[in-house]
Amino acid sequence: MMKFLYKISILGAFVFSGGSHAADIYNKDANKLDLYGKIQGENYLSNNDSLKGDQSYIRFGFKGQTQINELITGYGQWENQIQMNNSEGADAQNNNKTRLGFAGIKVGHYGSFDYGRNFGLVYDAISYTDVLPEFGGVNGSADGFLRGRSTGVATYRNRDFFGLVDGLSFGLQYQGKNDRSTISRANGDGWASSLGYTTNFGISFVGGYASLARTESQNADGVYGHGNRGESWAVGIKYDNNDWYFGTYYGKARNSYAISNSLTGDSGFANEAQLFEATLQYQFLNGLRPSIAWVQTKAKDIEGVGDEYVLKFFEPGISYYFNKNMRTFAAWKMNLLDDDNKLGLPNDDQLALGIVYQF
Repeated sequence: MMKFLYKISILGAFVFSGGSHAADIYNKDANKLDLYGKIQGENYLSNNDSLKGDQSYIRFGFKGQTQINELITGYGQWENQIQMNNSEGADAQNNNKTRLGFAGIKVGHYGSFDYGRNFGLVYDAISYTDVLPEFGGVNGSADGFLRGRSTGVATYRNRDFFGLVDGLSFGLQYQGKNDRSTISRANGDGWASSLGYTTNFGISFVGGYASLARTESQNADGVYGHGNRGESWAVGIKYDNNDWYFGTYYGKARNSYAISNSLTGDSGFANEAQLFEATLQYQFLNGLRPSIAWVQTKAKDIEGVGDEYVLKFFEPGISYYFNKNMRTFAAWKMNLLDDDNKLGLPNDDQLALGIVYQF
């Protein structure tokens, strides 16, 4: 019985910590390569036809490192996602996307430097709530002014402040211009920074800030939001200990949070957006992990519209872990947007049901 409880507690600690799986496929002569991924079968249920249907996908990648000498380690990571909810004749470009891809070096206590497609530093705070069974991380938008995964970023990170202060970390980041035809995913040159501290009793704090130039197309006539720069910041706190998890953050985005108006067909950016998310979870020894979360984003000073919520929902959910490789989950997105919201956004509930194999 004690051996059984020990195994379950190890599983609970793994799930609770948010750790990722990896299969060691090569480890020789100071070179290591790990393969990881997951296959997720999932379906959304809703009264709104545009919000329901198959959402299944497969995600996989590898992490590698090489020991160059006693001080310097080289590393790299690549991650890809392929949708499984389309026919064989569907457009391959819409089914396949690179999520991450970067390479760098770490020099002892002096920190690490890498370049490629990586997470923006504002996501350091947003990641505290990107742990929901489903519908999490919605404000950590990809290619969204360094609030999520972003292309062409040079990132420096330092853990434990040059080895002098345990738990104190900071990061600096630069992103070059990406002038894409889809203006919500474009950006000019800019930078970001983050500062965090993790205690030895499970509490962590972090804050991140980003400022990037906006492109000419983002300031064109008829586009929501105008300004020379787009800014984002967020501060977060989490507790991760004794089978409990609590995470929350608050942030703002100026001229950098993408919005669209289905009533008029207009789109662009909110002149200001207020972001807030919070989640509370508990890991039972039998593998059950209930979760509750609150998510809201309010766009302000929209031309011709004023202020309006873009996101506002409560999410109760539950996951069941058969073991560290297999789980199933259900999540109910209780949409609290007004029926007559000024952006014409859908306010129907969604129920997500899924089963996941991860390695």
